[in-house]
Amino acid sequence: MALPTVQMRGMASKKHKKVLKMAKGYRGAAHKTYSMAMNRVEKALQYAYRDRKVRRRDFRVEWIQSINAATRQYSWSYSKFIPALHSSGSLLNRKALAVLASHEPFSFKALIDVLELQKQQKNMDSTTQSS
Repeated sequence: MALPTVQMRGMASKKHKKVLKMAKGYRGAAHKTYSMAMNRVEKALQYAYRDRKVRRRDFRVEWIQSINAATRQYSWSYSKFIPALHSSGSLLNRKALAVLASHEPFSFKALIDVLELQKQQKNMDSTTQSS
């Protein structure tokens, strides 16, 4: 005597459909079988989470490299430029500085000139106070 097949109802069915939809395009049984699809989807989400962090890290490295290249054109190093920028009270972040350096070289040069002027004034103030 054959038993009737049990059909899933409600939340379990929705959950399974959601996982199998996310597993579309996977090879072999990973796109057909719920348990295998669940493992692959879970791992894919872990990779996605990790790689979002890595992408941000990589972008920051690229910004720093482009800022360093631009500052070296004006005889500044990145390690001298950033502290001078922060002490001037500027709120520009590294992404904005990289865009400024690559797309607006004259504006970036003006920023360097302002920092050089502040550096000269600071040196003059320190020499007048010491004497």
